[in-house]
Amino acid sequence: MHTDFERCVRAVRSKDARFDGWFFTAVLTTRIYCRPSCPAVPPKDRNMSFYPSAAAAQQAGFRACKRCRPDASPGSPQWNERADLVARAMRLIGDGTVDREGVPGLAARLGYSTRQIERQLRAELGAGPLALARAQRAQTARLLIETSELPMSDAAFAAGFSSIRTFNETVREVFALTPTELRARAARGRGTAAPGVLTLRLPYRAPLCPDNLFGHLAATAVPGVEEWRDGAYRRTLRLPYGHGTVALRPRPGHIDCRLALSDQRDLAGAISRCRGLLDLDADPEAVDALLSADEHLAPLVAKAPGRRVPRTVDPGELAIRAVLGQQVSTAAARTLAARLVTAHGEAVEDPMGGGLTHLFPSAEALSGLDPEALAMPAGRRATVVRVVAALASGELDLGVGSDWTRARRQLAELPGVGPWTSELIAMRALGDPDAFVPTDLGVRRAAAACGLPATPGALTRHAAAWRPWRAYAVQYLWSADDHAINHMPTA
Repeated sequence: MHTDFERCVRAVRSKDARFDGWFFTAVLTTRIYCRPSCPAVPPKDRNMSFYPSAAAAQQAGFRACKRCRPDASPGSPQWNERADLVARAMRLIGDGTVDREGVPGLAARLGYSTRQIERQLRAELGAGPLALARAQRAQTARLLIETSELPMSDAAFAAGFSSIRTFNETVREVFALTPTELRARAARGRGTAAPGVLTLRLPYRAPLCPDNLFGHLAATAVPGVEEWRDGAYRRTLRLPYGHGTVALRPRPGHIDCRLALSDQRDLAGAISRCRGLLDLDADPEAVDALLSADEHLAPLVAKAPGRRVPRTVDPGELAIRAVLGQQVSTAAARTLAARLVTAHGEAVEDPMGGGLTHLFPSAEALSGLDPEALAMPAGRRATVVRVVAALASGELDLGVGSDWTRARRQLAELPGVGPWTSELIAMRALGDPDAFVPTDLGVRRAAAACGLPATPGALTRHAAAWRPWRAYAVQYLWSADDHAINHMPTA
């Protein structure tokens, strides 16, 4: 979009927040860059230039606006909509892969050469993987500086910088303030928080309907790993350097996020996973506009616009839980998962004083699982064991940078994993916005009630008009049923 000058100018003039994250406005006279909705008086057209990413603007010598904080914009929805190389690379960079493994590690995960990745990222985003990762490090550094009491040296290494000098130079270059000045500026308006707990705001594109999003997560919460407490969804996180606990609470215009991490280097990855869990980078206006064109879906969309797809912080966990949930009630699936957690999960403490006690067991921890210990039919026990083995060996890759087509093929090759399970995993673990479950009983029942075809084949043919947003259509269809997943708890 950044190449369409007139369209970008119109978005800036109207201060349209829908375009935040789609492009960045650079002001040639002041050498700052802003989000399209910046509250400052827009510059003259001739003094504006547009960039596809914050990293590209920074590389061109622009610093972040102190008023609109463009580095904190919602991410571009493209990276969650697309399955190509650039989108996969951006998801991995957001998860911290470049900081942990370097560009060669990114290339190895994607199956391309570093030169190919560099060329494609520069062509589309105006910056290579190192510059994109640097922009993310700068954002992580700002969060640590402003929301924690960590010594600056600890904040620097936790944000992914290799030296204090690089940390200081980057912060000054991007924010036009020293780290100490940035902390002093933030301290004036900061409230108190529990020791070791970071309090953040996760922005999203309006509208956002929290009912099915938080209702689903609360209704399916596995005791010890997840809970609903004091108006917030809380859960434990398994992260690359350690573990964490997060509390997520919907607020007007943002999600209140409280994070406690055993290793602060996991901050960027934890934020990325929480945003993915709540589908915060979605473009609800584009989704709702297309789905509303269907006369059968339009009333459901109008009733509660902005529905998101509840996803996951751990694709492997979601895959195991999807198999456990085959052909059983939500309560039964929770019970089965809770037994796995008690027997094989890693015990952790809840620093926020809640009821979280364990991390969900990893596939490696479950690799020695005795199938006879699972209270389910023999066929489904065998499927659980196969999925666990495929995840532990790496044969099944569901990670943030995985190839969606290949992952579906790998799932289809596992006996006992049918289309319903495969598409549910694609929807919630892979994040495919076009995943569709026409055989789901709730979808079929809602389709019939709305006047849509109720047989899987006919419904699939009708749903071709909903592409590429069929996963969101599923959320609207599910909303027609009076099920606990559609109601955010009030307590």
